[in-house]
Amino acid sequence: MAGETKYRDIVREIALDQYGYVTTRDATEAGVPAVELPKLAARGGLENVAYGLYRVPDALPTPYDQFAEALLRVGEGAYLHGESVLALLGLGDVNPRRIKVATRRRARPRLPAFVELTKVRVGASARFYEGLASQSVADALLECRGRIETQELLNAAEQARGEGLLTTAEWQRVRKEIAS
Repeated sequence: MAGETKYRDIVREIALDQYGYVTTRDATEAGVPAVELPKLAARGGLENVAYGLYRVPDALPTPYDQFAEALLRVGEGAYLHGESVLALLGLGDVNPRRIKVATRRRARPRLPAFVELTKVRVGASARFYEGLASQSVADALLECRGRIETQELLNAAEQARGEGLLTTAEWQRVRKEIAS
């Protein structure tokens, strides 16, 4: 019983740093045997969300939970993409129906309807906003051309610049490319 309590504490600590979620991989890297997670779930200490993904049931909900879940479902190397980055940061009037997640590697997880998976080229890089891997704001704004009105994108870019999410060089590049 003492071992279970210790494992529960370790798993809980990991989950609270990830919006309430923990993967089997995270737990095993922290020294919790993989067989303990289903046991904790059976006793109510965790909820099984998907294969290898669990949630602490008493984690306080945040606006970022579904973004974190989408990234963890896709797995290592995944990051938010396009409109999802803008939605995460509250830039512009963006409310996508699905969370766009990009990955550089081949991934075939079973995904719920709220997640859209995109394979991207090797050169793309990710940044972290609110602790979640994401496409840079500049690249996300440019990615949304043709799907979001030009003026709305310019307003979002101005808001991002005001919030310190774009450097001067990024701001100038985004403004120029969106307007053209």
